[in-house]
Amino acid sequence: MKAKRLDDVYEATIAALSAPAVDALAKADAEGYPAYDEVVAWTERVKGVVLHQRDRGALRSELPAIAERLLRFLAKVPLPEGVVAEAVAAEFVARLPQVRERLAEDLEAAFEGDPAAKSFAEILVAYPSIQAIAVYRLAHELVKLGAPQLPRIMAEYAHDRTGIDIHPGANIGRRIFIDHGTGVVIGESADIGDNVRIYQGVTLGAFSPRRGQTIRGTKRHPTLEDDVTIYAGATILGGETVIGRGTVISGNAVVTESVPPGSRVVPETQRLEVRQRGETKEPKQLNWEI
Repeated sequence: MKAKRLDDVYEATIAALSAPAVDALAKADAEGYPAYDEVVAWTERVKGVVLHQRDRGALRSELPAIAERLLRFLAKVPLPEGVVAEAVAAEFVARLPQVRERLAEDLEAAFEGDPAAKSFAEILVAYPSIQAIAVYRLAHELVKLGAPQLPRIMAEYAHDRTGIDIHPGANIGRRIFIDHGTGVVIGESADIGDNVRIYQGVTLGAFSPRRGQTIRGTKRHPTLEDDVTIYAGATILGGETVIGRGTVISGNAVVTESVPPGSRVVPETQRLEVRQRGETKEPKQLNWEI
């Protein structure tokens, strides 16, 4: 193969990369979006204010800075018809006390629900679920206010940091507790009531369509009523699936139909064989309820 001159390679590559295009990447650039790292830094700043800041002097400087940066982000994206950036920023700041109130309840639910928790402070600084839920509650307010893109960036940052994937469009009630949390997925149109407890590896998902855009805006993810507990590895699918109040979903269950209130859903008992080395008699059988 004949060696290429670097200068020729540079020119050819520049020409190719700078050529007009109508592909998906070009469309994304044309639509506009804020820088991911800047949104992450702003998210941490807002989260810090909501979770920790009570000094009036610090709040007088922090709140205007939060609103100003939010306005900069909104200036970089096309806003839906009728959405005014200044109104979004003002209302978002006004809702921060309500977000703090909800997060205080979530923290209390985690303390009451986890016997391993030694203190409220330990949960606040060390539990990934609190961090993920804090970002979710902030992002969800932006969803309700009509802000595009920002909520998804915030949610994906929390997902990357904690392993908990909560779509900012989901509706989550008061006092949710996600124990451990790794691998939890909560879809966009999921509705979750109050006092719900979810363990690691749980999916609140949708059935996979062949063409996803055709069902945009429909109810695709399940509803959990109040006081539901879902153990590790369970999967609940479908927008018409409703898990009734007080129901317990055992680990590894797959649920695709509604469940009446007060139920216990248990997958078919697994049959395990334990064989010891050199054993010739019938192996022992172990039955586990998961």
